[in-house]
Amino acid sequence: MTVRRSIEILGLAVVFFFIVHAANILSPILLSFFLTILVYPLFKRLISKKMPEMLAIVIVLLVLLAAMALLVWFISTNVSRLIADFPTIKSNLTVHLENLSSWINRKTNFSTERQLQLINQQSEQLVNFASGYLGGIASSLSGLFIFFGLVPIYIFLLLFYRNLLLRFIFLWYKESEHERVRETVQEMKGVIKSYLGGLLIQIAYITVLLGGVLMLFGIKHALLIGVLFAILNLIPYIGALIGNVIGVLLTLTSSESLSPILTVLIAIAAVQFLDNNILMPKIVGSKIRINALTSIVAVIAGGTLAGIAGMFLSLPVIAVLKVVFDRTDHLRQWGVLLGDERPPGSPFTWPRYRKASPAVQDEIKQASGVDVKKRGDSK
Repeated sequence: MTVRRSIEILGLAVVFFFIVHAANILSPILLSFFLTILVYPLFKRLISKKMPEMLAIVIVLLVLLAAMALLVWFISTNVSRLIADFPTIKSNLTVHLENLSSWINRKTNFSTERQLQLINQQSEQLVNFASGYLGGIASSLSGLFIFFGLVPIYIFLLLFYRNLLLRFIFLWYKESEHERVRETVQEMKGVIKSYLGGLLIQIAYITVLLGGVLMLFGIKHALLIGVLFAILNLIPYIGALIGNVIGVLLTLTSSESLSPILTVLIAIAAVQFLDNNILMPKIVGSKIRINALTSIVAVIAGGTLAGIAGMFLSLPVIAVLKVVFDRTDHLRQWGVLLGDERPPGSPFTWPRYRKASPAVQDEIKQASGVDVKKRGDSK
């Protein structure tokens, strides 16, 4: 037992070391893998219509690229409108800064002259920081173009060599285990399709709901706030906070009054409550059950290893790992660690919750609100 656990921990350390040094290589491959599973039903449908395989792959890629181009066009159009309003933004920002300066002067007796002196002292450091930051952005953008240039190629190759890759997986196991492997692969496909499909639907309805509500209240750049918040909301916990900050900043610079900011915050809170408690659980269901501690650690680790792409990919990767761990007898405890199925009682007090039997696991899942399938059901 001790040797087995030591090998598992050593294996995790080796995998982590490999991910750290190969994050730039793995990120486009993982994104391509998830997108391939998402578009596979369309590809399978085209193949069932007796369409040539190569033509079906090309059509799938064209549909995916068209969807990405539409999103880029929408964001760039709204950003260009924002840039066109720059003189108004500058004027409104000056008003807000003057009001803030007066408030600081009243509360702290810190005069406007001293505030300006402090700003001038920090301006040189700010310029140096901005120049270095812009250089980093330029290199990141070049890497981003390379990243998205590789994704269509990887999707094409994953679809073309799908049967070869599946055969490779099956050859690792004995024939007696092939049915369990098949069930695991099918469950992974279902989890990824459910999760990514749900996220696409989530982006659509958050953009429509939030953008529509803000437009009704006359908030400028309402659709841009809606789509940016919808996309950032895909990053668990951290993304919603960043979306709130961006929404407030865009509203602050487009109005001389502070009342629209309250409208934006209330609208975001209402849409987020509706999303978290009603809409998203109905769309994704109980297929993804990752606990909050694991989610936060995964997002931070993904962001550290692979930047924004790592933050977006962290939860799908954890969900796939949980499926594999749950289906592997000697790794099942790691699946318990990642999951959100809490025992209704303490294992210190209730010895039955220390057991790894299927009956106890099903009882814990039912107590956590997870639908439990009958044993032997492979669908």
